[in-house]
Amino acid sequence: MKDTFGRTITYLRVSITDRCDFRCTYCMAEDMTFLPRQEILSFEEMERICTAFINRGVTKIRLTGGEPLVRRGVMDLIKQLSRHLETGALKELTLTTNGSQLTKYADDLVKYGVRRINVSLDTLDAQRFADITRHGKLDTVLNGLEAAKKAGLKVKINTVALKGQTDEELDDLLEFVGDNGFDLTFIETMPLGEIGGSRVDHYLPLTEVRERISKRWTISDTDYVTGGPARFVDVAETGNRIGFITPLSHGFCESCNRMRLTCKGVLYMCLGQDGNVDLREVVRSSESNEPLQAAIDKALNLKPEGHEFIIEEGRDGPALNRHMSVTGG
Repeated sequence: MKDTFGRTITYLRVSITDRCDFRCTYCMAEDMTFLPRQEILSFEEMERICTAFINRGVTKIRLTGGEPLVRRGVMDLIKQLSRHLETGALKELTLTTNGSQLTKYADDLVKYGVRRINVSLDTLDAQRFADITRHGKLDTVLNGLEAAKKAGLKVKINTVALKGQTDEELDDLLEFVGDNGFDLTFIETMPLGEIGGSRVDHYLPLTEVRERISKRWTISDTDYVTGGPARFVDVAETGNRIGFITPLSHGFCESCNRMRLTCKGVLYMCLGQDGNVDLREVVRSSESNEPLQAAIDKALNLKPEGHEFIIEEGRDGPALNRHMSVTGG
């Protein structure tokens, strides 16, 4: 699949629920209204859509949320998708999680072919963790990470760079991932959805994060790529990698290879644009896959050249009303 700018689409991110057991301050408002269950795609519908994309050349699927592991029966979907790993049509099935459910599911994830996961973790301070997540418990996530290690999952930690919060723990985070054999990616906060507070106050360009890290750690650029937007450096002291995802300070749209399906069945061609195609209506109105393939073709033609994220004084509102939890980042 190629869009009108010549980019090949090989990566589908699927938000299987908009619900989450955390309320991270940069992602959600404290009081959220979630979708009625009847509006959410069934796992059978999700599997049908994913299979259609795989048949068109998608080789990587990431399950996201909200928090994907809080949806009841989630392992049934993962089991169904894993059959494409067995045939070789799908090269990777993975997920992004907040880690709260990993003690329960780590072994089953490995059983059904998941080999690596991304875990969102912004701080190693228990009180700051509770403040950022609004009510999460750090020990629960740390126990989940330990369970993931024991199960044999490769773990990458995702940390949102927040001025006055996570920037105070940069060295601690690098030591933590080094000690545990994890990789680490820093992400700039993105202006998606109303969060009940200011993003300007906490926006931290990753150029500053890299500058601070380099004062203590020996970092060097690497040509390592994952097919995603992160740019990586090697850390000599720990032997692991640090990634930087910079949607605001340094765009990466020219190499975008992905689309995003929400739990409601809405296909977004860009995280930072509102253009979309409704696949739920397509799969519920016809058992034939021809209309579904036609809708995917329409989406390819509508995929924009890039996003329009801006965070600056005087423009403190969200770029889009859609919350990050809707499309899973």
